[in-house]
Amino acid sequence: MAKLKKIFTNILRLLALAATVVAIVFMVASHDSAQVLNLTFTVKYSNTPVFKYFVIAEAIAGGYIVISILLSFKSLFWRLLVILDMVTTVLLTSSISAALAIAQVGKKGNTHAGWLPVCEQVPDFCDQVTIALIAGFAAAIIYFVLLLCSLYVVLSPIFVVTP
Repeated sequence: MAKLKKIFTNILRLLALAATVVAIVFMVASHDSAQVLNLTFTVKYSNTPVFKYFVIAEAIAGGYIVISILLSFKSLFWRLLVILDMVTTVLLTSSISAALAIAQVGKKGNTHAGWLPVCEQVPDFCDQVTIALIAGFAAAIIYFVLLLCSLYVVLSPIFVVTP
C-alpha cells in the first residue's frame, strides 16, 4: 500500500512538472507588437515584473519537483518533502495569483485608474499568457492535491487507531 502511495505521488509530481514546463514555455514565448498612432510597441513577458516572478516561481517549482522525485525513494526524506511541498504550493499559489491580477488588468483595464485594456491591441500576447496561466493554475491545483497526499502519507501513522 505504501508503494502505491509513492507511485501515485510521483505521478502527481510528473503531472505538476509537465504543467510548470508548459507554463514556462508559453510565458517565455509570449510576445506581440502593435502600432498605435504610428508608434510601434512590443510587449513581452519580461516587461512585467509579475510575469518574471511567475516564470521564476514555476522554474523553482519544476526544479524542486525533479529533486523531490529523486528524494522520494529515500524514506528518510518524507517529512522534509512535506515541508518543501507546502513551500512550493504557497509559491505557486502566490505567483499565479499575482499573474492573474495583472492579466485581468491587461484584459479588462481599470476605469478608476484610467488604465485601458491592452489585449485588443496585442491578442497573440494575451492568448499565450492565458495558456501559461491556465497551465500554472493546473500546476498549483495538482500541487495542492500532492500536498494533501503527502500529508496523508506522513500523518497516517499518527491517526491509526489501535484496538
